[in-house]
Amino acid sequence: MNWENLLSLKRQGDTHKRLRKEQDETRLGFEVDYDRIIFSSAFRSLQDKTQVIPLSKTDFVHTRLTHSLEVSVVGRSLGRIAGKKILEKHPFLSEIYGYKFNDFGAIVAAAALAHDIGNPPFGHSGEKAIGEYFITGNGKKYQSILSGKEFQDIVDFEGNANGFRLLSQSREGVTGGLRLSYATLGAFMKYPKESLPKKATKHIADKKFGFFQPDKEAFQNVAADLGLLQTRDGEDISFARHPLTFLVEAADDICYTIIDFEDGINLGLISEDYALEYLIKLVKNSINTKKYNSLKFKEDRLSYLRALAINTLISDAISVFIENEDKILNGTFQTSLLDQSAFKAQIEDIISLSVEKIYRSQEVIEKEIAGYKIISDILDVYTNALIRKKEDKASNYDALMLKTLPEFYRDTDNSVYHILLNTCCYVASLSDSAAVHIHNKIMGKQL
Repeated sequence: MNWENLLSLKRQGDTHKRLRKEQDETRLGFEVDYDRIIFSSAFRSLQDKTQVIPLSKTDFVHTRLTHSLEVSVVGRSLGRIAGKKILEKHPFLSEIYGYKFNDFGAIVAAAALAHDIGNPPFGHSGEKAIGEYFITGNGKKYQSILSGKEFQDIVDFEGNANGFRLLSQSREGVTGGLRLSYATLGAFMKYPKESLPKKATKHIADKKFGFFQPDKEAFQNVAADLGLLQTRDGEDISFARHPLTFLVEAADDICYTIIDFEDGINLGLISEDYALEYLIKLVKNSINTKKYNSLKFKEDRLSYLRALAINTLISDAISVFIENEDKILNGTFQTSLLDQSAFKAQIEDIISLSVEKIYRSQEVIEKEIAGYKIISDILDVYTNALIRKKEDKASNYDALMLKTLPEFYRDTDNSVYHILLNTCCYVASLSDSAAVHIHNKIMGKQL
């Protein structure tokens, strides 16, 4: 892979090449990507989607929205620092093509901003709940009429694939979704493969999948323009990651490692003394002990350690990225950047404690259980109504329910697979509160 292709400004539907040297410096194409994402309705719904605690009543706790904004800020720093070093190593990118280090920051910031845009309500349990409906719930009856990859798309419903769909899917009168630059879409594509074969290798890009079957052509167009390396022969689509994806992933890993941990401390799920000991181990080489001891309030001590920890991990991730640039460009770098971190042991200690004290806390478990039931019931009502409409068997109740669906999701002229996938995507679009509200309505609990 080469950087001049990987930094493509092309957008879906373009009939001419966009050159970096011809860009308006006051409104660069990569910065337009950021703007389009932040003004999208899908991004706004993240303000009421779970990051750590579903339906939290505490103002402090992060939502997917605040998490995404923070990941974007960290991603921008990672991109700018990496970009400066890449341009020093490959000066022709600046001299011939006109790229600047801020371009790398803008691409990573935009992709990081969108990294959770396709996630369902109730956190990662929301993805599992959608899949469970088709594995063990009433949706399993559809397996026999779907292809292997179609069924895998919905039983392993993936927020990353749904995100690519939201960003790139054409609708009537709107070609190419948000029409983001291919560089930003490439950096967004964390798992550039289809749902089968599942986990074909131990390469991190094979861990999940990045697009649904209807979006295969759009995905291949992006991959071809960027010059991503194809990693599997035959009919199964799989590519090497865009190099900047590793920085987007690192930004996410840094934020959820440190900031979810901070949420746990502020919620009282992790004792402050215990937690501070873990953070201090991570920043022991950069901490100003005199300044730290002068901080009277817990919030200030946490804030100071959080900033140091994030800066420490940013510097470390950049070192790993630059040291392995050649492997990343030829598709042979197989892990996340933080998996190669000098602070891997400290990171694992923090994540282990977060899993035990936060992600498996009673409050989280109880709300995730409720989320499973809510998502299953909503899927059941809408899939049944849509399929019965397709078969001309819709009841009066079905007709009433379909009127509550946004028009885009009511189409029954397509295949059963398209109907089921569209319904899953609709459920994924709901915020936590909207899902609860709709569930109350269809269950007759609220007028």
